[in-house]
Amino acid sequence: MFIETEATPNPSSLKFLPGQEVMGRNGTREFANPESAEASPLAQALFDTGEVTNVFFGSDFITVTAGPGVSWTALKPQVLSILLDHFVSQAPLFASGNASGIAVPAEDNEGLVVEEDPADADIVAQIQDLIETRIRPAVAGDGGDIRYRGYRDGIVHLAMQGACSGCPSSTATLKHGIEGLLRHYVPEVSEVRAS
Repeated sequence: MFIETEATPNPSSLKFLPGQEVMGRNGTREFANPESAEASPLAQALFDTGEVTNVFFGSDFITVTAGPGVSWTALKPQVLSILLDHFVSQAPLFASGNASGIAVPAEDNEGLVVEEDPADADIVAQIQDLIETRIRPAVAGDGGDIRYRGYRDGIVHLAMQGACSGCPSSTATLKHGIEGLLRHYVPEVSEVRAS
C-alpha cells in the first residue's frame, strides 16, 4: 500500500491520501484534542505520538496537524506508519458501540450559531448549494472542510476544519475567496464570518 502526502496552505498540516475511502459520503470528522479522539482508534494513535494537535477525516484523506515547533521531518514517518498499520489491517475507523464515532453528514446544520429567519429559506438554500458544489470541494483539496453555521441579516457564519482551521491564510480565504463568491451569486450576502 502506498500513502500519498500533500502539503496544505497551513504549514503545520499535511494531507495524507491512502488511496481508498476514509469517510466517503458519510461527512467529515474532526478531532481537536486527544479526548475527542477516543471515538477513533486511528485518531487516538495519531494523538498518542504526543506531537499531533488535530486530526481530520475527509472523504478520501486524513489531515494531521503538528504541534508548535514540531518538525514534519521526524513526525511524517510516524504518521505514515500509523496510517499504514491501520489501513493494511482494515481496522475500523471508529470504536464499536461508540455513538460519538458516528460522523455528522456535511449537510446537517446541527450547531447553528444564529437563529435563522424562515423568510430567508431561499437565500439559505442558495448559500448551502454554493458551499456544497463550489466551496467544499476546493477546501477539501487543501486538506480541510467548511461547515455552514448559519445566516442572518446578510451575514454568513462558517467554521473552518482540518488544515483550514488555524491556517494563516484562512482569514484571507474567508474574506477574499468565499465572501466574494457568495456575494457575487447571492447579493443578499454582505459578509462572511468565522464562527
